[in-house]
Amino acid sequence: MTNSGFTFTVGSIPFDEDYRPADNTRITTNFANLARGERRRENLRNTLAMIDHRFNSLMHWDNPAGDRYSVELTIISAALRIDADAGAEAFPLIEILHTAVVDKQRGERSDGIVGNNFSSYIRDYDFSVVLPDHLGRAENRGAPDHFGELHGNLFKHFLRSDAYRAHFAKPPVICLSVSSKEVYHRSANVHPILGVEYRNDGVSATDRYFAKMGMKARYFMPPHSVAPLAFYHIGDLVGDYSNLELASTISTMETFQKIYRPEIYNANSVAAERYQPSLAYQDYSLTRIVYDREERSRLAIEQGRFAEEHLIKPHGATLARWSATCGL
Repeated sequence: MTNSGFTFTVGSIPFDEDYRPADNTRITTNFANLARGERRRENLRNTLAMIDHRFNSLMHWDNPAGDRYSVELTIISAALRIDADAGAEAFPLIEILHTAVVDKQRGERSDGIVGNNFSSYIRDYDFSVVLPDHLGRAENRGAPDHFGELHGNLFKHFLRSDAYRAHFAKPPVICLSVSSKEVYHRSANVHPILGVEYRNDGVSATDRYFAKMGMKARYFMPPHSVAPLAFYHIGDLVGDYSNLELASTISTMETFQKIYRPEIYNANSVAAERYQPSLAYQDYSLTRIVYDREERSRLAIEQGRFAEEHLIKPHGATLARWSATCGL
């Protein structure tokens, strides 16, 4: 969209065993949380090995030893500058992951999918500041009016920007955990890489939030997985992406979910035909990777307040006016 006065910058940093979070990285992100503490290098090395093993299990043909491929990850940071002429520091808007696949047998490197993980200061603000404040008033139920619209409009604006198009050829796919508040039903539809499709009766708060970003959800349980993943996408998830691209997302995000949601994704039994995830489930295994989930929840509030202080308070009126008219 033109004439908004907003510009975006895109930065990148490899996610490997030497990764150290930048000063402006949201420390609640999956990758930043792993890269701290005494076991940071071991955490990272084990995580990357899990991703490679999972990718090779999905792309198993002509791969008898299960070691033909390696997945490379790059952290993509998008920053927003409200007034391009003011010279003000850009606000860190979102962080996503970009996958690439190395075929060691052929000596080739192929582009994967951008998106995968999704981190956003404004989403932290919406869910950790705006929503609790709204629900804290006795008369309020559900989300407030226009909840998530600013975030969704900025995200769509970023995807249409020259900065995004200069770096990425396809729309993003975001892969998240299914919701513990919803019931999912196994269908007869099976994809060779995505696996068995599940469908749900309701629409989760996350589904509604991502819908305002222009994304819709499908749920698949990949081969040899124990629970479905939620794939948020634009366009045709099955038709727009190759098996290799889809496998790069599954291997990356299923690994993260095994670390962060072992009750669901490292459970010792497979999801039933009628499946409701639960973080209270006790029959699961732990990975050898250290992760502090309680700290992550606390930091989400702190970082929501950061967005409030550095973006919403100084620029909220300007952003609200733009968001209200950007689709007109």
